[in-house]
Amino acid sequence: MATIGGGVKTLADWAKERDPKGKMGKTVELLSQTNEILEDALYKEGNQSNGELVNIRTGLPTAYWRMMNAGTPNSKSTSAQITENCGGLVARSQVDTEIAEINGDVKNYRMNEGKAFLEAMNQEMGSTEFYGAASNPEEFVGFANRYSATTDANGQNILSAGGAGSDNSSMWLIGWGENTIHNIFPKGSKAGLEHIDRGIQEVEDDSGNNYMAYVDYWKWKTGLVVKDWRYGVRIPNIDISDLVSLSTSQATTASTFLPKLMARAIHRLPSRSGIKPAFYANRTVCSHLTVMAMEKTSSVLSIEDGLNQFGKDIKTLKFLGIPVRTVDALTEAEAVVS
Repeated sequence: MATIGGGVKTLADWAKERDPKGKMGKTVELLSQTNEILEDALYKEGNQSNGELVNIRTGLPTAYWRMMNAGTPNSKSTSAQITENCGGLVARSQVDTEIAEINGDVKNYRMNEGKAFLEAMNQEMGSTEFYGAASNPEEFVGFANRYSATTDANGQNILSAGGAGSDNSSMWLIGWGENTIHNIFPKGSKAGLEHIDRGIQEVEDDSGNNYMAYVDYWKWKTGLVVKDWRYGVRIPNIDISDLVSLSTSQATTASTFLPKLMARAIHRLPSRSGIKPAFYANRTVCSHLTVMAMEKTSSVLSIEDGLNQFGKDIKTLKFLGIPVRTVDALTEAEAVVS
């Protein structure tokens, strides 16, 4: 799949480079089946061992009109440096050798056990991508804690869907790019999830007694860089019950009707050139948008044929040409954003 610039790539692109036999590519494929943000997110190697030191422009220089025989004052842009840290997600499994060997196919048994760990780490990573908090220093700060109030500097990119109840969710529009928004991994490390087969080891049970077990270790180090907040748009306060019934805040005539806000979100992006944009919502929101596309109740929604990053045929929900992805980590119990 084509990437934006040479420094940022999808996990599948990184996997192809690090493992020509395709082993890691298969792992990435399994992950992306249940967390579609992994098909789009661009990853860049950080410039620090713990993440990325980022220069963010905070002000533009002043331009002047000049008359003949009159000089021009000097001006300059202003910028700030911040460090975006990576978090390390890990898991360890140990399986009694006799259990693994009982059916005579140790490799298949351990592979099936590994799929459970892939799913668990996938769900945790998806949740952290959106809800990671600075108050938990072992993880990285996610989107929701960066776009959390309409009164903040980036508040103009928060478009409320009008919900005020207890079943609210958010939809996101992210314009992935090397100079906009991307994920990172620590300098000198590997992108994506790593599996380390530690073989047979002597381990302890809950009573402190030893037995022999197959041991596997999983680790995934990554962080999130929002270099230009204008390329992220949050549509919070989507009342799920209103969306299901297409009433109140989600009546088709309401100004907060989700497709209307999606159109507004697109125009919050400074440019669609040089980025890879995608919408993200949970399964309930995506399913109702799909129904709208099928019933043609919203002509800007469409279901189109396409290929995913692994070359497989897929049906893709799109809004004005931008893919709409499913992320189960986005909950339906968000606090109202104001």
